[in-house]
Order: sequence, then C-alpha cells, then structure tokens
Amino acid sequence: MSASDHLMIAPVIVPAIVAPVAMLSMRRRRALGLSVSLGGCAATLAAAIALFGIAQDDAIRSYALGAWSAPFGIVLVLDRLSATMLLVAAILSTVVWVHAIVTGADRKGWHFHPLFHFQLLGINGAFLTGDLFNLFVFFEVLLIASYGLMLHGQGALRLKAGVAYVVVNIVGSALFLVALGLLYGLTATLNMADLAVRVAALGREDQGLLRIAGLLLTTVFALKAAAVPLHLWLPRTYAATMPVVAALFAIMTKVGVYAMIRTVPLVFGASAGAAAWVPAPWLLPAGIMGAIIGFVGVLVARGMREQAAFAVLASTGTLLMPVAVWREGALAAALYYMVQAIFAGAALFLVADATMRRRGQYADAVVPSPRFAGQDAAGLLYLAAAIAAVGLPPLTGFVGKLLILDASFAVPGWPAIWATILGTTLIGVVGFARSGSSLFWKTAAPDADPISAMPRPRADFIAPATLLILLAALTVFAGWAAAQAHAAAAQVMAPGRYITAVLGAAR
Repeated sequence: MSASDHLMIAPVIVPAIVAPVAMLSMRRRRALGLSVSLGGCAATLAAAIALFGIAQDDAIRSYALGAWSAPFGIVLVLDRLSATMLLVAAILSTVVWVHAIVTGADRKGWHFHPLFHFQLLGINGAFLTGDLFNLFVFFEVLLIASYGLMLHGQGALRLKAGVAYVVVNIVGSALFLVALGLLYGLTATLNMADLAVRVAALGREDQGLLRIAGLLLTTVFALKAAAVPLHLWLPRTYAATMPVVAALFAIMTKVGVYAMIRTVPLVFGASAGAAAWVPAPWLLPAGIMGAIIGFVGVLVARGMREQAAFAVLASTGTLLMPVAVWREGALAAALYYMVQAIFAGAALFLVADATMRRRGQYADAVVPSPRFAGQDAAGLLYLAAAIAAVGLPPLTGFVGKLLILDASFAVPGWPAIWATILGTTLIGVVGFARSGSSLFWKTAAPDADPISAMPRPRADFIAPATLLILLAALTVFAGWAAAQAHAAAAQVMAPGRYITAVLGAAR
C-alpha cells in the first residue's frame, strides 16, 4: 500500500486518539487540552483536504485494516462522495470549534472537547466504512457523543429534550440490529460490496425477508435523517441544545441521508429483485411533507434556535425529493444541495448564538428589543444565512434548488416536487422576513426593559461569517461544484465499480 492509501484511516484514527488524550489533560491543564483538541481539528482537516484531492482521479479505493481482505475484515472505502463528506465535516467541525472557544461555550463542562472528537470519529467513520455492522458501530459512537454534547451546559429543558432524543435513538438502534440480523441470516455477510453480490443471487423464497430487511434498514436511516413522520424528535432537541452544539448537529441528519445514498443503489438497486429501490414509494412523500412542515415551522417559530431547527428539517425534506428519484442527475443535484444545506443550517445556529448573547434577557425570542451593540452586523449575517437556507439568489441555495428543479423535470411526480419547492420557498421567505424584521429592524416599546447583557467583542461573528463566505464561494464556483456532484453521483449509480474496488475484479 502507498502512503496515500494509509492516509484513508487518518480521519478515524486522529479523533480516536485526540478524544481520550484531551479528556485526560483538559481537567488539569486546560491549555494543553486545547492544544491537543486544536491539533486534532487541524490534522483531520488536512487529511480530509488531501483525501479529497486524491479522490479527484475518479478511482475508488479500499483499505483493509489489519490486512484482512474483504469481506472478512474491516474495510474503509474512499470515493468522491465519501471524500466530499469528509471535507464538509472537517470544515464544519473546525469552524464550530473556533466558535466554541471564542464564545467560551466549551467552558460549560470539561467534557466538551473529548465528546466533540468522539462525535467527529463517529461521523467520519460512517462516511468511510464499507461494512453495515461497522456503520452501526460508528452510528452508536456519534450518538453516544451527541447525548453528552446535547446536555452540555445543563438545563431542565435540555434534559427533557435529551431524554426523548436518547429514547428515539435507542429504538432506532434496536431496529438497526434487527435489520442487520435479517440481512446476515439471508446472506452470511454484512460487507456492503459482498452484500450487493449475494442479494442479487438470492432466490425467490428469500425475497420477502429481504424486502423486510431493506425497509427496516431504510427506516432507521430515515429516523436518523429526521424524515417525516420520524421527525418529531428534531425541533425540540436542536432548539434546546446549545447553539454551538446544534451547529455541529446540522450534519447529523445528513449522515442518515448519506447512508441511504450509499446503501440503496449498491445493495437494493435494480438487481435486488423484489427489494429493488425499496424506499422509493414513501421517500418522495416523506420529502414533500418534510419540506412543508419544516418551512411552516420556520414561519411560526417563536425563537431563532427553533427556527434554525425547522430550517434543518426543511432542508432534509428538500434533499429527499431528488434522492427519491434515484437517477444520476437528480442525485447530483441532491449532493450539491446537501453541502450548502449543512453550512446554511449551521450558520443559522451560530448567528442565533451571537445574537442571543447580546440581547440579554430577550435571548433569541422573535420579539423587538432595545437596540444592542453589533445589531447591524448580526442582522446582516442573519439575512445572508436566511437567504442561503431558503434558497434565494445570489447564494448557493438558489443554485441548488434550480439544479433540483431541472433534474426532476419530467420524472414521475415532478409537478409535486416543483410545487413543493416553489411553495415552501415562498413560505420560508415570509417566515425569515417576519422574524428578521422583529429581531433587527422593529423598535421596541418605549417601556421595554433595557438589555441586561454586557457588550461583547465581535469575535463571535467570525464563525458564522466564515460559513457564509464558504456558501458565497460555492456560488461563485457553482460550475466546478456541480461537476464534482455529478462525478460523485456517477460513481454511486455505478455499483459495479464499488464492488470491484472492494472485492477485486474476480467478483
């Protein structure tokens, strides 16, 4: 193996080492713990950039841990899709880390940095793994870390939402194990590439169980993605947690969508018999309802964090609509939109954090307040984040929605997709405009209590501004980004290449 092949394990091994080292050092020597944590973020980002560059040769690479070849050993797989998601996760985590340090949010508990890197370990592992059981393991790692991060800073509402979040995910994990048990009983393997080969060879007598296993598996992924009707946990959980944590969580629902994109064309594609494209009948209605419920939530939200949470839900619904088509062009549009949706959702939470720290007792409530220091800057950042989230020009959300509309035209159900995207965009515009005018432009009542918060430096605007600059760059280089999305989609929709890369040409 070359050095570039060994680099594939870096996004998993670096946070796995940094997390316990940061835990051991943070309580006694905070400066050392911060240095370790920063070094972990920098190393993970550098590895993700390098892997993204390596993936540009359009090859699919397989890394067998311990030199145990597939399907018997643990396998990591790098292609354009996984490399892109690794890069997005590394950029987002670095920006969130900076915001946590600048605002002092990490000081609410010494466990923040270890949990932060365990979360990154789970996310990166989910993007790289080539085995369904290890996907389950990495899901559990990121979920266990998210339980602690969700409760970071304490609070009764946070604890109440956290209990519901834990219960929902325990149920999801149980269903995941049932699905894995069924698949292993049918095929005697959980390696994704080997599973694809064996599923295609199953006889008619096994098709019923195979379909049940496929439905259970995609239901679990839909639960992780907060797809309607499995979405009820998301608004309360994301609105209750600290905004800096919720900004990192913006990528977690997209991990569920990624898992669908990774497994359905490969394992449950055209060769899967009765289980072919198993989630197709309900995925489009779920996406439509998710977009509608999400943007209606944006319209009626009473707080900035609640509004950002519903915007994340709306973006997942919008994303599922082109994914449900299961065609290369629509999938490319979905991948482009997914990247911008992650950054836009995180930016909304970080802007909410910077704003509520300046509004004192008014916090993030969508009500007029006396003027506060930095109000104009916060208002402009909110405006830009809202434009990106709702999909208006000139930012990249508009480009993403145009790509979805173009790719879905003339496919079954296209009128519903078009009507939903155009209608929910209008609802989102009204919702963000209503909130923005109340928060930043309306004058408070003359007898309103003065703001109790102390003036803050503007350093906490750095992180949301960085995400918005990245969204602007995606707009400027939309042609290049769209080409990357098309190349990634082409690999996903050609499962034979993935199978050959993992199992060898003989299979």
